[in-house]
Amino acid sequence: MSTLDQLLRPEILALLACGASVAGFVDTIAGGGGLITVPLLLLTGLPPLNALATNKLQGCFGTLAATVTMLKRKQVTPAEAKPGFAAAFLGGLLGAVAVRMVNPTALDVLIPIILGAIALYFLFAPKAGAMGGRPLLSEWRYRLCVIPAIGFYDGFFGPGAGSFYAASGVAWCGKPLLPATALAKILNFGSNLGAFVLFLLAGKVVWIAGTVMICGQVIGAYLGSLAMISVGAKLIRPMIVTMCFIMIGRYLWQKGLLPGLF
Repeated sequence: MSTLDQLLRPEILALLACGASVAGFVDTIAGGGGLITVPLLLLTGLPPLNALATNKLQGCFGTLAATVTMLKRKQVTPAEAKPGFAAAFLGGLLGAVAVRMVNPTALDVLIPIILGAIALYFLFAPKAGAMGGRPLLSEWRYRLCVIPAIGFYDGFFGPGAGSFYAASGVAWCGKPLLPATALAKILNFGSNLGAFVLFLLAGKVVWIAGTVMICGQVIGAYLGSLAMISVGAKLIRPMIVTMCFIMIGRYLWQKGLLPGLF
């Protein structure tokens, strides 16, 4: 059976839609939704580059749904969102260019360390992000340096980018966790879109899989946005910690250090 025939099976399409819905919910609150959607796409038989491209398509719509909700609920202002969005878009675009030239496994050692630091930060600093702190960087330096760097990572590799955006807003800009996470959705949309543009031009997107997953992503992202706004840091903090540890576990499993898990 060809890969296209496999994708057209109703049970496969339903699985992709359901998986995207769960991923959209999780990704909106804590990041890491790609841990669900990328393996699902690979299980259908898609080549890795096509799976990454299709994942960016459906991820764009999920982060777009979260972005619209954040703006409508006035969690972020357009004036605050626009400069960061542009910086993240550029970073995502450059990251997607780089992934076609460099082996992303070069990040296998660095990323688990960063994820672990984020998890420990929120786990052992329970008041982090409870209210605003002292900014370590000015807004323009944050937009010029930190946002494009995370956007580059998102276009180049991806998993955990939402957590990186949220944690950087708390740690570097002194933002409370809820506003930092709300802004992270817009930044994540920017870097997703930047990477998607490159993949689209390269002709790597599998539209039938992406279209089905868009429906699930939008529903999950919308519900995740409402849950995030209504519950706030009490929900965001434990989910970020949990997703960071799950992503670390998956990396260790990929390196053969956790056989039989994940």
